[in-house]
Amino acid sequence: MTAVVVIALSVGAYLFQPWLIFVDTVVDDEIPVAVTAPSPGAPVPPGQPVLLSTGKFISHEHDTSGSASIIERPDGTRILAIADLDTTTGPDVHVYLSDGAVVGGVGGWRKAANADNVDLGEIKGNKGNQVYMIPADVDLAKYPAVFLWCVRFSVSFGAASLEPA
Repeated sequence: MTAVVVIALSVGAYLFQPWLIFVDTVVDDEIPVAVTAPSPGAPVPPGQPVLLSTGKFISHEHDTSGSASIIERPDGTRILAIADLDTTTGPDVHVYLSDGAVVGGVGGWRKAANADNVDLGEIKGNKGNQVYMIPADVDLAKYPAVFLWCVRFSVSFGAASLEPA
């Protein structure tokens, strides 16, 4: 019986990694200062990063705050910039661009599960500023949201709707 309890506790510890709630990983990536076009279709000064869209995080499974922005660099590459992120550390949390609806409360926790998502990779940390490269072939019009998605438990830590800048 003792062996069964030890095995069950070991499996539970592996899956849930409860010690992570006591660990903070602070990231301080440089987020480029971006400009917005003065009006739709108006030219932007050459050599300037351009803010394409932005939004604020709402909490889902875990308290989450901060902002998300999509920025196009002068060379045409695009990044997702997450500024002032504050959430909980968790196992296997990824950053998704998603076509899932951002809905507050428990109803929004699983919206990315059945949505079309682009996985930008594992989250770098639970606090601070972070930058993620967006693949060139991603059609941003199809993905108006960002989810911090726990792959292991299929739940959102938090999400942001992206609105055009």
